[in-house]
Amino acid sequence: MAHSQAENVIKNIIREIGQECAMRGQTVSETLVAFMVKAVVLDPRNEFNVDRTLTKADVQKLIKLCVDRLLDTRNPSLDTIKMQVYFDMNYTNRVELINEQHRVLESRLSPVSREITDNRARTRDELESVYRKIVSYVLLRSGLGSPTDVKVIREATAALQSVFPQTELAAFLSLGKKEKERQLKELTMIVTGIRLFNKDCGKGGEGIDDLPAILNEAIPAATHHIDIELHSSQQLAHRYTAMVEIMHKSQNAEMELRLTMLKEVLYNVRQHEAFLCVILSDVITCAQEVEMMQKQFEAQMEHLKNVVRAKTAVPTSQVYFLGTHSLIFPEDVMESLLEDITVKSDEERLKETADCKVNPSDFKKEEWLFPETTANFNQLLIQYHGFCAYTFAVKDGLLLPGNPSIGVLKHKEKYYAFTSKEAAYAFAKNPEKYIKMTAEKAKECAELIQLLELHQQFESLAPYSQLRSTDKRMMKPITKCDSSTQTDTHILPPTIVKDYEWNEWELRRKAIKLANLRQKLTHSVQTNLSHMRRDNSSQVYPPKDSSTQTKRENCSNVPRPQIFLAGLRGGTPPTTRMTKVNLTRAVDET
Repeated sequence: MAHSQAENVIKNIIREIGQECAMRGQTVSETLVAFMVKAVVLDPRNEFNVDRTLTKADVQKLIKLCVDRLLDTRNPSLDTIKMQVYFDMNYTNRVELINEQHRVLESRLSPVSREITDNRARTRDELESVYRKIVSYVLLRSGLGSPTDVKVIREATAALQSVFPQTELAAFLSLGKKEKERQLKELTMIVTGIRLFNKDCGKGGEGIDDLPAILNEAIPAATHHIDIELHSSQQLAHRYTAMVEIMHKSQNAEMELRLTMLKEVLYNVRQHEAFLCVILSDVITCAQEVEMMQKQFEAQMEHLKNVVRAKTAVPTSQVYFLGTHSLIFPEDVMESLLEDITVKSDEERLKETADCKVNPSDFKKEEWLFPETTANFNQLLIQYHGFCAYTFAVKDGLLLPGNPSIGVLKHKEKYYAFTSKEAAYAFAKNPEKYIKMTAEKAKECAELIQLLELHQQFESLAPYSQLRSTDKRMMKPITKCDSSTQTDTHILPPTIVKDYEWNEWELRRKAIKLANLRQKLTHSVQTNLSHMRRDNSSQVYPPKDSSTQTKRENCSNVPRPQIFLAGLRGGTPPTTRMTKVNLTRAVDET
């Protein structure tokens, strides 16, 4: 059968089961029906072959079994499955919740932001309208006060005008879209800081709730309520465990039927306890975050640059718990069953076996981890939600918490804890046998797959929350580390006497030398030539190159001499007469 055809068949089966339950007055979700279908198919008692195509008779049988289990309101196993499905589909951890809130906020603010960034206002009225939209955007993003409250709007407008006057709106509108969005977020932080500072000083803060006081009141109340529920679940788990231990030794058919019901109720209580621990852990984390934010808020109130937000959410979930318990095992029945039975708590069981540790030298191949030799021992992910694998497999599904201090067995990169030293030795001899027995038992009770965290063996029933946090399941033990030591050369200060002499003749020589020095004098003389003489020094300034420059460069030109001589060749008269003619021009004429 093709994959698409198989999906269509499964969808039709789920739809028919939902319609059948609705006709009988029971409304069920598709998720619950899908989980129930897979659980019924995996149960070997129903004789479904997952490798063979379902016939029409198989489909009718599957629908009937699923409808019968979904309509059995007195079945603790159904309540456990409902609780698991509801918790997986509705519970969100703190980090994801905050991210989702931010995503929703951005989606709601996008239309307002788009109206501001895409606006092309020109007139005065249009600019005033854009400014009012910016005020509304600041109030919506900060979440401090209603954007329809006049007092809140007036205070936010005054704070905005102190850092972003309306005269700068034209320059703001000329920026690019990304830059506008960045400045809007920055203006929100600044205005929010101003309003928070004013509220802290008692001069403003209109419409701002005292969130730290609200959280300081709500978180302890939530923690107290969860502690009460958790304590109640643990008390019931301890009582049911004690009864299962006693009834396990009985071979009576009537007691066997009651034992099966007790185990289903025990699984329900243990699952409820596990979910309460998850919620309580998130609440404690929220309380720590609130305390840290309060300290930061008090430290940063004088600096209006920073924004302080204290967003913490405490998720809640619907609890399927006490309804079937009180019907199946009323208080008078519980009292009769617990007669002459000592009820031990999980802590008491751990204390009884705390001193019995596994000896690693008794094993050749198995690796054992202990708190003393493993740095991250408390962070190891113990298989089966910390319950003893050997006890669960041998005692037909009895849930007893394992004691990691006895020793944690590492088998195929997985870690197992046990209730006693004997259980640890028995499991270590043949781990695969008991792992297979546990998986077969989980097929009969589908609620055990999530309670014991068997999602790797049953990937088709892995909840969404487990698929999201696969990285958390890769924790490895830290049993080795790089370290170095250094020893000082001389820890104590040196006590060596360097002038010590062991030779007595050397001591005698030094004594004679000191004795002779006592009779010596030091003399000094000064001559006339050296009297009042001293070393002198002088300092001169070396010559330096210098040059001058006139304001302008000029030149002059002298006249060319033009002198002519006549009569040098002689002539008729016997006497030669020379005539000199000077035609040179004067200097001032040139």
